[in-house]
Amino acid sequence: MAGSRTERAFELDGLGDQLRFFGKLDQNLTELEALIPVVVRVDGEQLRLSGERDAVAAAQRVLERMLDAARRGAMVTPEDVALAARDVLTRNASSSVPETLVTTNRGTEIRPRTDGQRRYVEAIEANTLTFGIGPAGTGKTFLAVVMAVRALKARTVSRIILSRPAVEAGEKLGFLPGDFKEKVDPYLRPLYDALSELVEAHTVTRYLERGTIEVAPLAFMRGRTLSDAFVVLDEAQNATPEQLKMFLTRIGGGSKMVVCGDVTQIDLPRNQKSGLVEAPQLFGNIAEIGVADLREADAVRHPLIAKIVRAYAEYVPPAP
Repeated sequence: MAGSRTERAFELDGLGDQLRFFGKLDQNLTELEALIPVVVRVDGEQLRLSGERDAVAAAQRVLERMLDAARRGAMVTPEDVALAARDVLTRNASSSVPETLVTTNRGTEIRPRTDGQRRYVEAIEANTLTFGIGPAGTGKTFLAVVMAVRALKARTVSRIILSRPAVEAGEKLGFLPGDFKEKVDPYLRPLYDALSELVEAHTVTRYLERGTIEVAPLAFMRGRTLSDAFVVLDEAQNATPEQLKMFLTRIGGGSKMVVCGDVTQIDLPRNQKSGLVEAPQLFGNIAEIGVADLREADAVRHPLIAKIVRAYAEYVPPAP
C-alpha cells in the first residue's frame, strides 16, 4: 500500500462495552496491525492510526465494521477482524462483520469466520437444499447444525433431523459389541457433539425424547417424508448415488436440507461410487439448490488442519 504517511483519529463514541470491540488484551487491535501495516494507539475515547495513507484508510474501514458490530452487541473476535480486513483489501461488497447465528452454552458467539463459511451460511439461508463440500475442519457439519438450531429456535421448522451413513470404516458392525443402537452410535457421535455445543444437555435429552431432534443413520430415512424440518446429512461422501437420491427425495413441505461432506475422504468400498462427487454437476444450476465449495483456507478447527490438508493434496507418492 504505497502513499505518503499520515495519521488519523478514529472516534469510539457510543461504544459502551469496550471489551466487545478491543477483545481480550486488545487482541483485535493486534490482529489488525498484523494484517494491515499500521500502528494503532488508544488515546482516551479515540484511536490514533498512523502509517501509509492507503493502509490507514483501509484500517479505518475495518475499524468501522468492528465498531458497528460491537454496537450491535457482538463480541468481536480476531477472526472477525481478519474477515473484515480481507473484505476491505479485496474490495469485497460485504459491509459488516457477519451476524451472530447462535450463542453457545459457554457464551461464545457463532459467526462465519471465513469467506467460504459466509458463502455457505448465505447459501443455506437462500436455498431449500444446500450442498457443503470441503475438507476437514472447515465447519461444514457444525455450521449446518448451527443453522438447524437457529431455525428451530426461530420456529421456522418444528424439528431437526440429523443423519449420517453408517459406513464400516475398517470394522464390521456385526463384530462390534452391543445392540444396533450401540453399534451405530459411534458413527453419529459427531452430530451429538455439535448439538451439545449449542443446546444444554437436558434440553437435548428432552428434544430427543419428544422427537423434536432426531439423530439416525441414513438407512432409516427410506420411505419417509421429512416435512417442516431442518434436515442435515453429514459425511455424505459415504452415500452411494442411489442412497443420496433416496435421501434428497425425502424432503417435504416447509423443510430445509443441508448435505455436507468431503470428497477426499470416501470410505466406501472401491467398487462403489460416492453420490456426493457428482452433486455439483447435477444440481449446480437448479433454482433453490445451492452448492458451497469450502477450501483449506476455511479450516478453522485448528490452524494445523489447513497445513495437513494441503500436505495430503500436494503429496506425490514415490514410484514403486
